[in-house]
Amino acid sequence: MQKLILDGQENTSDHHESDENHQNHDQCIVVPTMLNAIADGFIKKEKSWFATSQLPSDLSIRVEDITFYVHKYPLIARCGYLNQIELHEHQNSHLGYDIKLEKFPGGSETFETILKFCYGLPISLNPANVAALRCGSEILEMTEAMEEGNLISKTEAFFTFVALSSWNDTIAVIKSCEMLSPWAENLQIVRRCCDSIAWKIFRENSSGGEIITNEGTWWFDDVATLRIDFFMRIITAVRVKGIKPEIIGSCIMNYGEKCLPSIYGDTKGMDCKNGTNRRNDSQWSITSGRIVETSIGQNKEQRTIIESLISILPPQKETVSCKFLLRLLKMSIVYAASPALISELEKRIGMVLENASTNDLLIPTYAVGEQTINSNEEQTIHNIDVVQRILDYFLMYEQQKLQQQELKSTTLNISKLFDSYLVEIARDPNVSITKFRVLAESLPRHVRTCHDGLYRAIDTYLKTHPSLSEHDRRRLCKIMDCGKLSLDGCMHAAQNERLPMRIIIQVLLSEQVKMRAAVHGKDITESDDNSDKENSWSSTKNEVKSLREELENVKIQMTELHRDYSELQQEYEKTNNKHRSPWTSGWRKMKKSALFIRKMIEDETQEGENKVKPGRRTQSIS
Repeated sequence: MQKLILDGQENTSDHHESDENHQNHDQCIVVPTMLNAIADGFIKKEKSWFATSQLPSDLSIRVEDITFYVHKYPLIARCGYLNQIELHEHQNSHLGYDIKLEKFPGGSETFETILKFCYGLPISLNPANVAALRCGSEILEMTEAMEEGNLISKTEAFFTFVALSSWNDTIAVIKSCEMLSPWAENLQIVRRCCDSIAWKIFRENSSGGEIITNEGTWWFDDVATLRIDFFMRIITAVRVKGIKPEIIGSCIMNYGEKCLPSIYGDTKGMDCKNGTNRRNDSQWSITSGRIVETSIGQNKEQRTIIESLISILPPQKETVSCKFLLRLLKMSIVYAASPALISELEKRIGMVLENASTNDLLIPTYAVGEQTINSNEEQTIHNIDVVQRILDYFLMYEQQKLQQQELKSTTLNISKLFDSYLVEIARDPNVSITKFRVLAESLPRHVRTCHDGLYRAIDTYLKTHPSLSEHDRRRLCKIMDCGKLSLDGCMHAAQNERLPMRIIIQVLLSEQVKMRAAVHGKDITESDDNSDKENSWSSTKNEVKSLREELENVKIQMTELHRDYSELQQEYEKTNNKHRSPWTSGWRKMKKSALFIRKMIEDETQEGENKVKPGRRTQSIS
């Protein structure tokens, strides 16, 4: 850091010309040279500063909560603002001060430095205070018209020729401007700093190659410590100069990682203003369907950061990772960002959805601020509607690829991701069967080459919702193709008591076909497509034989069940010969239902056998 020591002592000048001006302008006061050095320094007593001088002070100025007791003449000699006002009208003895400077740039510390300059005492200029001194001297009108070499010209020269020539000094100056609005903006200090930073970045990266290296990202951490509006201006300036979109996207992701808070309270973020680690401003927890704010956070500031980052994202597809986009989307929903920006973000995620992970897609339902959760309504833990829209955008982009005859398609890679997501939301007891089915059927059937992931999601849903009716279970299982289950999947499904009986029979048939294909070393897909050519009548007879054996086993079990039922009925009739019980009609109904179940199994087996015999006449198993 560079700094400059200035001596504010006045040079000797011709006072005859000043005397003439005094005669022409009654309000202009000529200050003798000797009065500029009437103080050796300042001493502080509680919340007051006193100029150490043998002459008593005749002016008190309040800045913030500090009162400065000074002399009039050294100030009005160099400050046009104090020279123009009538000081006697500001004698407010009952208030404890004569003049009060509201919202002075840099506060009492900057005003103390200006007072030292007015008294001719040496001051230090450095990148941390030059912007504040430049703004303060502008307010006090410390121009060259008041005195040659006044504070405005000295601070301007230091800022232009010293601070802007160094990267670190420029960063320090623009960080000091965060508390100097709007003076720093009006004096073009922020704009000049942003232009200087952008030029230095372009100069260092202009000789780099196409690959982003550590040498090309040296400036990421420095600009990540700036306020979001300054960061946006730097990114805009860098983009205009032609920096690669990949570098800009990496810089935005680095800024988001350091400045965006976590949704959960177990991680630390970085304060973008101070550049130091801190706990997140806001930490949230879900209790009884309501959002509980565990610490006072600046929600508006976080919303501004999120919306700003979304608005400056490069339009190119691969410049920002899908993981970062989904994190932005989660934070946008939590902090109730603009719906238009959220929609644009969803479309952007749909373009790179194949690069997402299951955890990234688990987007919370709750929000902060404008949106609240009604505890009386059943709310899902995760926002399924958002994922549904993202999937629709993804399928739309894939359809456009097919129309443009692009050979590369990512629909096959999305099925595993989507089935894993279905498993996660199936664990939520508040997810309705209709919403689950609609989401599962959103993915075209030809995309899923294997239905093991879908079967796992259905089984998880049945396990989480044990009270589903038989009709709902059959309706849910219809979205699964038993023919696309692997051999392990078939073996598991055949023993799954949560599946309907009809689905189990279909699984058994599919399992037999797959076992035969595994023995003969044939691919099941080729066997299904070319079954008329490759399947012989002998293999069909073997399948029928195996089905007969399974049917005989079922018949034996049904016979044993019927025998036990008959014995129980006879024993019951013996004990109740005299008093007929109304249970008799119930036993008859049970008997008829047992016979009906037996008949249904025989019909299902007959139907399966007819499907196995292609091109042959139908034979009856029973």
